[in-house]
This record gives sequence, C-alpha cells and structure tokens, in this order.
Amino acid sequence: MSKKRPDGIETYTAPAGGWGALKAVAQTLARQQIIAEGARTLLKANQPSGFDCPGCAWPDPKHTSSFEFCENGAKAITWESTSKRAGSDFFAEHTVAELWQWSDHKLEDQGRLTHPLIYDHASDRYLPIEWDAAFARIASGLNSLPSPHMAEFYTSGRASNEAAFLFQLFVRAYGTNNFPDCSNMCHEATSVGLPMSIGVGKGTVTLEDFDHTDAIFSFGHNPGTNHPRMMTTLHEASRRGVPIVVFNPLKERALERFAAPQDPIEMTTLSSTPIASAYHQVRTGGDLAALKGMMKRIFERDAADIAAGGPGVLDRDFIATHTIGLEALKADVARTEWPEIFEKSGLTLEALDSAVDVYLKAKNVILCYGMGITQHANGTANVQQLANFLMLRGNIGRQGAGICPLRGHSNVQGDRTVGITEIPNDALLDGMEKAFGFRPPAEKGHNAVEAIEAIIEGRSKALVCLGGNLAVAMSDPEATFQGMRQLDLAVHMATKLNRSHLLIAKTSIILPVLGRTDQDLQTTGPQSVTVEDSMSMVHSSRGFLKPPGDELKSEPAIIAGIAAATLGDKYAIDWQAMTADYRLIRDKIEIVFPDFRDFNTRIKTPGGFRLSVPACERIWKTPSGKAEFLVAPGLDEDPRLRDNDALVLTTLRSHDQYNTTIYGLDDRYRGVFGRRDVIFMNRLDLEARGLADGDLIDIESISASNARTVSGFTAVAYDIPAGSVAGYYPEMNKVIALADYDRKSGTPAYKGVPVTIRGRA
Repeated sequence: MSKKRPDGIETYTAPAGGWGALKAVAQTLARQQIIAEGARTLLKANQPSGFDCPGCAWPDPKHTSSFEFCENGAKAITWESTSKRAGSDFFAEHTVAELWQWSDHKLEDQGRLTHPLIYDHASDRYLPIEWDAAFARIASGLNSLPSPHMAEFYTSGRASNEAAFLFQLFVRAYGTNNFPDCSNMCHEATSVGLPMSIGVGKGTVTLEDFDHTDAIFSFGHNPGTNHPRMMTTLHEASRRGVPIVVFNPLKERALERFAAPQDPIEMTTLSSTPIASAYHQVRTGGDLAALKGMMKRIFERDAADIAAGGPGVLDRDFIATHTIGLEALKADVARTEWPEIFEKSGLTLEALDSAVDVYLKAKNVILCYGMGITQHANGTANVQQLANFLMLRGNIGRQGAGICPLRGHSNVQGDRTVGITEIPNDALLDGMEKAFGFRPPAEKGHNAVEAIEAIIEGRSKALVCLGGNLAVAMSDPEATFQGMRQLDLAVHMATKLNRSHLLIAKTSIILPVLGRTDQDLQTTGPQSVTVEDSMSMVHSSRGFLKPPGDELKSEPAIIAGIAAATLGDKYAIDWQAMTADYRLIRDKIEIVFPDFRDFNTRIKTPGGFRLSVPACERIWKTPSGKAEFLVAPGLDEDPRLRDNDALVLTTLRSHDQYNTTIYGLDDRYRGVFGRRDVIFMNRLDLEARGLADGDLIDIESISASNARTVSGFTAVAYDIPAGSVAGYYPEMNKVIALADYDRKSGTPAYKGVPVTIRGRA
C-alpha cells in the first residue's frame, strides 16, 4: 500500500485547459457574484471595441472569435468586476491592526474600493476624505520634502499608456527620476540585456511569426498559468508538427498536454494535444550551462562539417554582415568543460545533442522565455546567451524566427515605452522639452531595489504608487515592511485593498481608481486608453461597466489632480484639459516619442498598430551598429551554491494567482488544493536530509549574516531536478535578501536563491 500523500496534495491527471478550465471559470463567476454580468463582460475581453484583459501581455489574434479569454484571464477580469465592495462602512468596522492579521487573499477578496481614504492614527482606521482634500495633503507632503529625490514613484504594469505618460510627466516636472517599476522585478534583465545584444529591449517576433516557424524553444516559463492565451498558439504549432523544445525545472502540465476549450473534438472526446516534443528538466540556475553546452556542440558540428568538405552549420553570411564578437564567444565556450556543463545544467550530452538536432534542422526558430531566465543573479547574462544562440544561425530579423520575452502585466512593456524609466536618455529628454517646454533632470533615479534601500535607510520619505502591491512583491519583506512604516507619506492608487496599504506612514492615503472593465466618462465623453502587448502592438481598451461607486476616478484624472495640486502652474501644463480628453495625452505622447506618429488615427484601426522594432529589420541600435555576441564568463550563478548542503530555491506562481494577487488556494495542475505552505523537493534530496514526503521543514537562506528563515512548511516529493526546490511567491520572498539581485539589471534573484532545508524537531 502506498503511503498517504500530505493533506491537500493529489495527483492531477487531466490536461491543461479543457473542462477543468471551464469549470474554474464558472466557479470564479459564482464566487464574485456576477454570473450573468460576468459572462457578458468576458465576451468583451480582448475585442476591438472592448477592453484589454488586465492579466497577461500575450497579443490578441486577428479577431475572428468573440471568445478571446482564458481561465486565468477570466479570474483577473472577474476579480476586478466583482460585485463585492470595500466601502467606507467596511473600514469603519475594521481597524488596520485587525486587517493586518488577514491573509492577502482575504484582504483583496473584500471587493472594490469605493471612496478616497486617509488613515486616522487615533482610531487605527481608514476614514473617508474628499478628493480635493486628499490632493492637498499629498501636495503638502511632497512639497515639504527637502529634495524631490526623497520621493519614490512606483508604477504597476497594469497602468495604461496614458496614465503612465502623465505619471512620468508629473514626476519629472516635480524634479526626479525615481521610478521604481514592476518591470524592475521581472524583465529588467531583458530591458538591459537585449539592447546590448541586438539594440532593442523588446522581442522581435509577431504573433504571425508563429505560423511560419519551424521550431520553438521554450525556456523558464509556464504559459498555462502566466500567459494562457499563448496555449492556443502552441496548440496550433504542435498540431502542425512544429517541434517545441522545453527547458524548465518542473514539468508544467500546459507544456506537456493541452485541451483547447474552443476545440469541440477535444472537448467532446476528452482528448488533448501534446505540446512539448522534448522536455529537458534543467537544474534551477542551470540555463547558462545548457545554452553554453548547446553552443559548444554547434561549434563542434560546424568544425566537423567543414572538415568533411561541407559549408558548416553557422549562418556565415548573417554573422559576417550583421554581427561582431563571435570569436570571443567561441573562445569562452571552448574553455567551458563538459563535466561542469553536465553538473550545472543537470542534463546529459544526449539531451543537449537532441536539442541541437532540432535547432540545426529548423530554418526558422523562435525562442520564448520568461522569468525563469531573468530573475537570477546572472539574469542579464542568461538573456544575452539566448540571443547568442539565435544569432549563430541568423534567427533574428526574418519571418518565423526571433526572440520572444514573455512579459507579465498587459502593459508593463508599454509603461516603459512611454517614459517610465529611472534612466532617461537624451531622446526622452529632448522630446519632453519639445512637448512641454522644460528639460527634465537627467541623472539616474532609483529602480525598485534602490528605492526600497533608500526608504529603509531613511533617504526617501515619500512613496506614491500607481497600482501594485510593492511591499509584498519585493524581496526581504521584513526589512521592506519596517522601512515603509517609517515613511512620512504613502499614497496608493488602487482598485482593491492589499497589504501594502496597511504599512502605515505618518500620512497614508488610498485613492480608488477605475479598472479596465469600468466605463471612463470624462467631461468630453467616454474615454479609451491604450496598451502595448509583448509583441509591440498598441491597441485601445474601453471599459463599459458602471463603476462600483460614484467617487471613483480614473488613473489619469487622479495623477492630474495630484500634479495640479503639487506643481500649481509650474511649466503651464494644462492637466485639466488632458484629463478631459485623453486624445490630448496621446498627442503629447506622439511629440515625445515619434514612433507613435498619427497616434489618435492609427489607434482606430482594429487590432491597433505595431511600434517599430529595428532589430526586426536587421537594424542594430548598438554602439557598434552590429548585433553583438556577448560573453558571460564561467557558469557559477552564485558562489554560495558551493556549500555542500545548498539547494537552489525557485519561486513559483500558483494557478490561482497572478503576481501578488491570490485568487484562491488551489494549484490544480501541480495537484495542490487548499494550501500554499508547501515546498516541492526531489525525493533524493529528501532522503539525503532524512526527510520524507509530508514532513514539516524550515527553509533558511545561506548568508554570511542575517540568515532568513521560513518555518513550518510541508515538504512535497515532486518531479524536480535534484538540487532544486520550489515554493510559492510571495511567501518565499522572506528568504531572499534585498542584496540578492542581478548587478547588471537590478532584477531580484527570485528564481535562484541558495538555501538549506532542515526538518523540524
């Protein structure tokens, strides 16, 4: 008789998608009490005349169907359009001390915020405040600071282009470039690494390229949970016979097999489609070794082919015409020994060879990757080695080929495009001067890690958040929470209550905002906003639901209100006019960023328009004017991993989660139900520590000082490479120090944390 599994741990045998996904959507609609209205709302998601899903950034296809949402998109939409309300009566009933004891899920599940609120220290409650009074308090707090550089301005990726542009305009007019952003915590390694390689910090493929590719390589992402509409694309590619080669520590169900809810045959026959043609379970942190191993084999095969009288396997015309640096890369790869490659990657020569076979056979290759690549101490190097791998055979800048970073929030890329950056370049400064008549400061501001460090050290005393849950998203919550409680001013623009709002400053204010699904009615009539997806397509989004209260304002209106109160008539910026008509905001965006030419006209085109990506045309905006092969010496990600007892922890999102938002306590595809306090471990690692499936354990970071511990979690035996363990984000953030980040990009190393694990006495 087999041993009973831990409570809430089961073996889930169904494919991703299918009836399980439809059942989950129905349950979500019921939980949010919007069964009829919610179904109508879902049918407007990702439609030309509707709203853009507030979930992932996967692009919209040519709209031939009214069914363009996925299970987790439905959760995001219904979570926002819920009938539940957290009004002033709710805050009158609950003190902040009481709310602090609630789970993150319970806090957000109270529903939509309906009134502007200010914290009252005497009663330990949030109380209603009038909008003008709130703006005045914020202005007073910001203007009382000795320097604008003592304020931090955070942006969530769900903000629209219009809101993000106004936000950066306000902050730069105020006098700082302190723009900690959610991109800093996810794909900053892409934004920093790819420009050095190919001259642009974005992907080079379109959705149509997937129709023409001969092979897809997938590194470090879980599309079934984090960008589920991608599954339609992978489903179609697999059915065409396109090999899909996956490198990922855990076997994610959606990359194994998928049943498309729109496919009547699969639904009625309970069948599914295999997705991965090969699944290589690389050790956590072993991607660099795997990539160097494959490139080493490619160079060896190239030399062998030439020796046999052939032309070699590299694209020599592309390399000679468009690149520099190949010889330095070859020398570095040649110095990398096979035993170290096998040890670090956890893969065999046969596995690497089989992947190289697919790569060399395919004329056109698309390489997709997610935060399993970027959220490492060497995240920038990882990204650049992916680019190297593609460039060896010219797989950038032609149809059916290219690099495809998979972004998170539906406009995290757009926020960057319209100016949310702590490092303004001359083009941005010139554009701002042309559009508004003043030249913003040029010095580098704070990214997310730097902002939190400044707050902890008392160098920054104010924080204004355009959405998000910054304190929970950041690593080292103990230090982060303590620092944020020392602020003079904390302002949060939000749709729902979250834990960051409960970190009380001297003055704490919550401002309720309209969501993507809400109608945005200004003095000139209903407004639409715009967003940019992962493939540089810009399209409009227009909500249609009645807002959850009369007191809500749009993000542009709130930003304009704060700016007008703080800046007065400084620079003669007409905040009121831009709020009344968002077309005026887009006119200014077009002046600052010429790539948005004819913005208001082109956005009327169904599906929107694509921004220029020079690398797609083989135009390389690097200092050399060429695409550059870049070297990442060695294979060590973190010297602490040399500790004989060290395991590498990677953080995961559950299937009932989006970023820090917890929709529920199930992780269906991994067989976890009703709990999140688990650590996935290889059975050999359990046995080596005298542990068994279901034992209670403590997880401790490996640090010379100030070790961090998470206690009382349950070890779950799982199919994960030896030496690797996995646990849920944000719970595991506690063992990640602020100092654990990629030094080139500032991206926290959420996916590669050295830890030790001990059984509880």
